[in-house]
Amino acid sequence: MKAALMTDDFILAGDGVSMGPIAVRLTRSKAEIEATQKLRYDVFYREYGAKPVGDMEAKGLDYDRFDAFADHLIVTENSGSERIVGTYRILRSDAAKKAGQFYSASEFDISKLVSTIPNLMEVGRSCVHPDFRTRSVLQLLWQGIAEYIAYYDIGALFGCASFHGTDMSAHADMLSYLYHNHRAPDQFCPRALDGQYTSMNLIEKDALNTKDALLKLPPLIKGYLRLGGFVGDGAVIDPQFNTIDVCVVVKTSAVSNRYKKHYERKTGVALGTEDVPVDATSEII
Repeated sequence: MKAALMTDDFILAGDGVSMGPIAVRLTRSKAEIEATQKLRYDVFYREYGAKPVGDMEAKGLDYDRFDAFADHLIVTENSGSERIVGTYRILRSDAAKKAGQFYSASEFDISKLVSTIPNLMEVGRSCVHPDFRTRSVLQLLWQGIAEYIAYYDIGALFGCASFHGTDMSAHADMLSYLYHNHRAPDQFCPRALDGQYTSMNLIEKDALNTKDALLKLPPLIKGYLRLGGFVGDGAVIDPQFNTIDVCVVVKTSAVSNRYKKHYERKTGVALGTEDVPVDATSEII
């Protein structure tokens, strides 16, 4: 079947993953954005224990001011009526200017990143309904991200990637592994804001079981790393979402040629040497 990203100003289409009635596209209406917010609430708050603020609990919606400026990528399942079963929020540089900042700027100093790499794309609020957490659904979602990147000629994607829970010691080996092996170059390295900064250097490199730490990393973070991704300096504890956040950066020029060929084969869209898709999980890399 064809998987297409659609808004009023463009349509991108490529050979999608064959999944019967499931497709990937961008939201087309306020009602669909609200449906993504409901899915996010169900996953983040009901399933993973985030703490609602304001009237979120009464409305059953996860929302913030950035939703109005972002594009919302969705996976839909059509069994009589379209149901949104997966989503990813995307905020490009021009949209962030209108919003006043990127979402990540509330936790990390990203000034070096913004001044060094043009045409950034912040990704976040990603989730999939528990009944649809399959390899195929993830492939479709990441394909949508890749087509979006190719269309807008994105220089790099970045965003907050999370570990569930707020106990640093429970994730000490993984955080230390990231610190010792995947810290971003100083030229564009994000840094946790003063007052929120927590060191990721919890275990000395010589005492770290590197293989075990790598195996334990969340699949999404492993996917970023396989695409040549970096992490910033310092982690941030987010009590609302019950997570420990790190800032991940993936430059499109650093993505492996293997995934570039994978994208071109799946979509039929040829990418230049600098225009390569970024974002995946270990499920599809």
